[in-house]
Amino acid sequence: MDPKPLKWLKKVKAPNPQRLTARLDLGSALLGQGQWVAAEREFRALLAEDPRRMGVQLYLVECLLGQAALDQASQMLEALARPGALQGQYANLRPHLAELWARLSLALLEARRFQDAEAACITALRIDLTNFRAMANLGSVWMAQNSLEKATRQFRELCAAHPADERARLLLITGLARSGDRPGTCREIAQILQQAPTSFLVHKSVMGPLYSLGCWDDYRAEIERYRRVAPGLPYLDYEQSFVDLLFGDLRQGWEHFEARLLVPEDLRPLRVFEEPAWQGEPFEGRTLLLWAEQGIGDTLMFLRYLPMVKALGGRVLLEAQGPVLNVAGTCPGLDGLVPAGASSQDFDLQASILSLPWIFHTELESIPDSVPYLRVPAEVPHRQGLQELLAAAGEHTRIGLVWAGNPAHARDSERSIPALALAPLAALPGVAWFSFQLDQAELPPLPNLVSLAPCLGDFSDTAFALSEMDLLITVDTSVAHLAGALGIPILLLITHQPDYRWLLEREDSPWYPTLRLYRQPRFGDWAAVLQQIVADLSQT
Repeated sequence: MDPKPLKWLKKVKAPNPQRLTARLDLGSALLGQGQWVAAEREFRALLAEDPRRMGVQLYLVECLLGQAALDQASQMLEALARPGALQGQYANLRPHLAELWARLSLALLEARRFQDAEAACITALRIDLTNFRAMANLGSVWMAQNSLEKATRQFRELCAAHPADERARLLLITGLARSGDRPGTCREIAQILQQAPTSFLVHKSVMGPLYSLGCWDDYRAEIERYRRVAPGLPYLDYEQSFVDLLFGDLRQGWEHFEARLLVPEDLRPLRVFEEPAWQGEPFEGRTLLLWAEQGIGDTLMFLRYLPMVKALGGRVLLEAQGPVLNVAGTCPGLDGLVPAGASSQDFDLQASILSLPWIFHTELESIPDSVPYLRVPAEVPHRQGLQELLAAAGEHTRIGLVWAGNPAHARDSERSIPALALAPLAALPGVAWFSFQLDQAELPPLPNLVSLAPCLGDFSDTAFALSEMDLLITVDTSVAHLAGALGIPILLLITHQPDYRWLLEREDSPWYPTLRLYRQPRFGDWAAVLQQIVADLSQT
């Protein structure tokens, strides 16, 4: 919004605070700019003068949702949803009320408060039976809890209620893919591509299900089809890179992967440098800044290239995520560390750390796989606390556990395992179990399991704790990369169609010599994976 009207409204308000219309306009303008606190102040002042203004109450709920004050927002919405609250002159506000309940449900879902999210969806649908957001969120709540049949049924109802809305069919496709319904997924994809053949959103949205189901021919064919729609679109090379790398064609894969630096800003973090990009040439007498681009796991994985970088030139600086800086500083070849987002030192050249495999023309045979390339830092903030927790192991075999990843990860619902599903591991005798899992209320039913979470402040603590383990059993998270870089033995549990770096079908990893891969034999089948782990460890 143009700031001039907002400035004018403040002038109008100042001399005459009783002018409710001007105050309402000011609050609405602040709300439109996302200034939640200031808007809340205006709306509360309005309600103090006239508490019957139902529209203002709904605006106030929007402010609370914007500030993630979910319980306060819920209490206000409950009052407005009571029978008779929005009748007569206020009946036209009911669709707005339903939409706010639906928005609340999404916020509760993101906070993993599944029961509350489901209840909010149901309340929204009682007010407005076909509210798109509420219908969609209800399916998503069930999908997040692995109730895939219910979720898919809900998405079918959404498609019936909103047949012209592409988003509904895309949600159905996601639900079918999560259920492992390959024919149904491909059938729905073919239909939506006929309906919206030029939509980039549709193209991008169907690629994930095709990948997760291993429909490689369809995946490649859809890239080529969309090349005819949008010739030269860099994002298509980026998509192509994942299947190249997964099938072991690393040389072509890394080249295509560089297209990520050219895709629109909303698909990746935008970094703009005046300094030129480093292409792998010698740089004696100059300073090179390497910057972390994506997740912490990616940073840990590609630190292995730093000695090779250092061998080509002068000073090497690393800009990386704060929690991993101290551990990264143990890697040979570094001259300085810069926290991500901080003002960096002067430098002459720059490159993303994820571009190093391309710069060094990495193929399967030339992956730098010497471990360890990281060590436990000298300063471990919670060393004493960890030592006290670890002492409980006695002479037992120490096994660390990570069963869930970052819930914000796009495929977390696929790669994370319910805590109760780890119960078969209890059959292993003589084991002291240690949880490296953060922010998990539910622990696996394993004997004498000790949670290290209270003492895991940053990755220095995690590195120390890992160094005291005999084995780590984990899903695909940053902890797996840290353990691999430290040379700790790892059993990595991965989905039927894994991330590109784990390739296909093999049990070992060319990236980490101490890592063994356990793959789902079928989509979503963690039980078979855990049974195999118990069988293998029982024989050793």
